[in-house]
Amino acid sequence: MVVHSERKSKEVRREEILDAAQAVFAEKGLHGASTEEVARLAGISQPYVFRLFGTKKELYTLVVARCFRQTLEEFQLAAEGKRGEEALRAIGEAYGRLLESDRTYLRGQMQAYASCDDPELCATVQAGYGDLVAYVERVSGADPATVAAFFAKGMLMNVLSSMHLSHPTEPWAVRLLAGCKEAV
Repeated sequence: MVVHSERKSKEVRREEILDAAQAVFAEKGLHGASTEEVARLAGISQPYVFRLFGTKKELYTLVVARCFRQTLEEFQLAAEGKRGEEALRAIGEAYGRLLESDRTYLRGQMQAYASCDDPELCATVQAGYGDLVAYVERVSGADPATVAAFFAKGMLMNVLSSMHLSHPTEPWAVRLLAGCKEAV
């Protein structure tokens, strides 16, 4: 009996490679990661990575854009049917859960910010972050100071999560995290 494995579509394979690339880039960044590692994790050949994505930088750029798009989708899902402060609170809570549940996501974000010395990558990060800001402004109707405070708390949550302080015991970290969770 011959067993035939089902061939995956190009789109399915692309998503698998992007998943693998996100994990590798989150750990090592653009310059520390290799497409060989991405290919191995995705279970494909390195030439296939290049055939689908061109260069390592192009793949990284797509991973960064995808991360911001996923964040925006989380924001939209959390705020569905809500407006104003209720929407801000829902988005903030959803973001906190996302940071707690997926260190790869958090590390990928931090690598994206660190890659902004490259003008093309910086443009991708700015566009993605700009989409998040525009959505929060639209759904909350908040003034610029409130929106800035909201995103400042999100960045502080990133820093605390990066230090493994999502559930802190240090008194200073407990106070900071409590401040992040208070209404804007």
